[in-house]
Amino acid sequence: MKKILLLLLLAFPAISIAQGKAYNLLIGTYTTGKSEGIYVYRFDTTTGKVTYQDKVTGINNPSYIAISNDRKFIYSVNEVGSDRTGSVSSFSFDAKSGKITLINKQPSIGAGPCYISVDKANKNVFVANYAGGSLTVLPIKADGSLGEPSQNIQDEGTGPNKSRQEKPHVHTAVLSPDEKFLLYTDLGTDKLNIMKYNPSAAKPLTPAQPAFVASVGGDGPRHIAFSPDNKFMYLIHEMGGDIYTYAYNNGQLKKLASTTIVPDGFSGSIGAADIHISPDGKYLYSTNRGSENEIETFRINRENGALALVDRTSSMGKTPRNFVIDPTGNFLLVANQNSDDVYVFRINKTTGKLTYTDTKIIVGNPSCLKFAAVD
Repeated sequence: MKKILLLLLLAFPAISIAQGKAYNLLIGTYTTGKSEGIYVYRFDTTTGKVTYQDKVTGINNPSYIAISNDRKFIYSVNEVGSDRTGSVSSFSFDAKSGKITLINKQPSIGAGPCYISVDKANKNVFVANYAGGSLTVLPIKADGSLGEPSQNIQDEGTGPNKSRQEKPHVHTAVLSPDEKFLLYTDLGTDKLNIMKYNPSAAKPLTPAQPAFVASVGGDGPRHIAFSPDNKFMYLIHEMGGDIYTYAYNNGQLKKLASTTIVPDGFSGSIGAADIHISPDGKYLYSTNRGSENEIETFRINRENGALALVDRTSSMGKTPRNFVIDPTGNFLLVANQNSDDVYVFRINKTTGKLTYTDTKIIVGNPSCLKFAAVD
């Protein structure tokens, strides 16, 4: 009997560890191909395994999504082309079941909305209208629905690349860690704009001083990542294929370095896309959608923010538009937009290197990956 009890005691902890903590994995997509909307999977942070939960259909191009801090609501862009105004949708979300239900929709006052974020207090969402070249703020009501837009900031100007920078192209809108500022990139004008954020004001955003930092002409600023200690901010450039390292302090940015994501002598096409930092702050990852279809791994110098290349890993598909690191830092998942798949890689926390886990999700045109705790 004692031997049986001992075996049971040994077995149950092993089962608990194998299961790990479960998170919801939400996948935003373009619905122009095989996709039907937003998909929800259950993700195990120990095994890296996924289980299909649910989907919400009838949404036009929910290409980027944001989740409220309390996990009760989801907000998505509805990215339509350059000739008409896009829209933004709000949904209720049951984290335990993974069920998503549409609440309402509002115009984004700009064409091609491609990015959305939400503040922690669930007061406002911020939408980057890529084709329209503007940033829009929409208030959130008590029931999670979106009110009519409260502010629209229209950028002006062009860049040296006449085919890509013929007008403004706002690409991202990210709140600073303390949410006192909102930073948004304009690929068309090579600017990272900085706005003060007052959630209670009728127009929540006002220009900071300085109101922007400029990138090298033709670089095309795209996405942003803050270090976990908030000392550094990193900005990836879609066309230039480089990452700028900035010292960050209360809305002030000081450029420290520029690091390329492509190898010496590179002659292929560059399509730098996404950038994220591991939860422990040791490694920065980026993606290149161009001819490489790869994920780059950089080691971060915690003292000065400098980046050192560690490895290059195939994304296993075509056009790695977006990726996400699970909250435990065990796995990196990459969304390959043009091969209709999401691949799961295990992260070696000592070296930062990635290893494919044999877990793959087939989903049409995935373009955004987000995690939300189940409980």
